[in-house]
Amino acid sequence: MRTSLSAAVPAVLIVLLTVLVPVSALSAWVDLELDDTDRYLAAVSPLASDPDVQDTVASVITVEAMKNIDVGPLQGTVAQFVHEAARSFTTTEGFQRAWDSANRTAHEAVTDALHDDGGQPVTIDLTPVIEEAKQDLISDGVPFADLIPVRDTSITVLTADRAEELRGSFRWLRYCSVWPAVGTVVLLVLVLGLALVRGGARAGLGAAAAAGGGFVLGAVVLRVLVAVGRSRVLDRVSGSDRDGAAAVYDALTASLRTTVWIVLLVGAILLIGGIAGRILTARRTLGR
Repeated sequence: MRTSLSAAVPAVLIVLLTVLVPVSALSAWVDLELDDTDRYLAAVSPLASDPDVQDTVASVITVEAMKNIDVGPLQGTVAQFVHEAARSFTTTEGFQRAWDSANRTAHEAVTDALHDDGGQPVTIDLTPVIEEAKQDLISDGVPFADLIPVRDTSITVLTADRAEELRGSFRWLRYCSVWPAVGTVVLLVLVLGLALVRGGARAGLGAAAAAGGGFVLGAVVLRVLVAVGRSRVLDRVSGSDRDGAAAVYDALTASLRTTVWIVLLVGAILLIGGIAGRILTARRTLGR
């Protein structure tokens, strides 16, 4: 009976940790980063210098400007000129300020879309960015800059239907908060401690190896979930907004990808260390 139970414990531990690792990471991410305005801004603020975001914003400004400009056969040339001027603006401190302001408002849209039943897409309102760009370009004497219209313009980063699909999962993860992570640590300590008390060092090493396997598999599952989530979020975003939306998604999930590598490293250390320890222990036993 004890032998059967001892054999079952590693398998159960691997299954539990494989499930708990991605759940712990995702619930902590939702609670500590996605729901926190300052941490959200800290993640997306550096995107002001991201080439994909800068190109997306410059293209939006150009499209809006050209709606008010008609220069006949020179339309293409003027459009290219306006785009280059707008692209140059995205490298300024003014753009950084406007980008941060737009994303502070966008964070409210994120929390509303994922936690309430508003049925609205998640967008980044570029109106303050366009206003800042217009004033900056006028000050620099850029031709046609005064014709840039300032009206509601945005980049879609999550469509309404995708927000609806994700809402239930995000609510559940939000309620879980950091408790799955606490449960993971408690489970690991409990299982390793019981293994050492009941079976000695050899059993403890076996439990460590099993835990390591669970961490490795859990890290792989988490990475797959992040990749699948990226694909599902972006497949409904229009082509003109896709690069910007991809940059935002990657910035927000950077901590999750870091978590994958940390958990993978810890798991590999436990797995390899546990197996190596059992081999050395067996050799010492045989050598006596």
